[in-house]
Amino acid sequence: MHRVIAALLAVASPMTIAQAQSPGPTQGPPLTLERALDLAGATAPSVEAASAGVRAAEAGRTVAGLRPNPTINAETENVVGTGQYEGLRSAETTVGVALPIELGGKRSARIAVADAIGIRAQVDQAVAAADVRLAVTQAYVEAAAAERRVVTAREQAAIASEALRAANVRVRAGRASPIEEQRADVLRLNAAAALERAERLAETARGNLARRIGQPVAGPLDLAWFERVEGVADPRPTAPALTLAAARADAATAAAQVRLARSQRIPDLTVSASARRLEQTDDVAAVFGVSIPIPLFNRGTAAVAQARAERDRADALVRAAELDADQAVANARAEVANAAVTARTAAGPTLAAARESARIARIGYREGKFGQLDLLDAERTLSETRAAAIDALAAYHDARARLERLTASAPGSTGR
Repeated sequence: MHRVIAALLAVASPMTIAQAQSPGPTQGPPLTLERALDLAGATAPSVEAASAGVRAAEAGRTVAGLRPNPTINAETENVVGTGQYEGLRSAETTVGVALPIELGGKRSARIAVADAIGIRAQVDQAVAAADVRLAVTQAYVEAAAAERRVVTAREQAAIASEALRAANVRVRAGRASPIEEQRADVLRLNAAAALERAERLAETARGNLARRIGQPVAGPLDLAWFERVEGVADPRPTAPALTLAAARADAATAAAQVRLARSQRIPDLTVSASARRLEQTDDVAAVFGVSIPIPLFNRGTAAVAQARAERDRADALVRAAELDADQAVANARAEVANAAVTARTAAGPTLAAARESARIARIGYREGKFGQLDLLDAERTLSETRAAAIDALAAYHDARARLERLTASAPGSTGR
């Protein structure tokens, strides 16, 4: 009799588990990570802000190249006085144009500063894009892991239901104590609660991903990508990391500010040409003038000293960024390599061994060769191993995303 019951359970169990493995009806192809990244890049506010910063820097470059505007001067002398200067009889009216002439290379210095600011804005744009890519990848990994946990929870719920039916059969046949049925029912209830929690967390993770990409996530995710573990490329990036590129852009801006401060020490000339009309004789005469400020109180030395100090500070920060970037990349590479080994082991031979152990325990329990405690121990080991495998895969993809963020190249980089 017990062999017939065991045969029926052996047929029913795989069918139920196979149904539990299916995440449910879906529509359309899976949402891939690359598609999510494309959608997020088109709607991310930080990317829009960085793009506006680039446009502002380009406009600033145009402003820096403009020359000073000329000035129109008009004045009337010898009017509203006494004697012969009463009224407008002796008026002298002068109308002319004054043109400032910049000396010391001020215009080219301003352009150099604007160019450095433009490069920094481009780096900021790349930083914003890299940050969005990291955030979206992490949200996608979290959602994929949550979806995978739902699948696992459904499998465990189905297994718990089968275990309860098997315990019920054994108890009714008088081959087991009613305690086994009660224990199996508790495990079934716990598995159902775990499934409910997993589904709720998956819904939250999908909502977070939807907010990142700007549209609902209705279809499935690419679980094949989530379960794939790739190697880490050994060669280092040929371009500097974004943090280092930003520090170098700041140093270039500081150096250009020193040049601009030096140019400001040289006074500018203002030349003027005017025409003067004499009211008494109705004659017209030309008037020419040149003016230059005297650097008596402010000679620009303090501004140059300040700019030099800022340049020295920026140079020191570049050296610090070089050290930090190399160390961060080395640590991230080691972390990705370790996470890959852990994920391969947890999702490969370890999980296969746990599945085989649980399969043998189920068969032995149905045939009366193993006790319920042996079955529960094998099932608990399988559940923990599955959870560890999902956590390991999520940790691997997260570490890989952070490594890609650290090694993202700056725009226009030609090498270290």
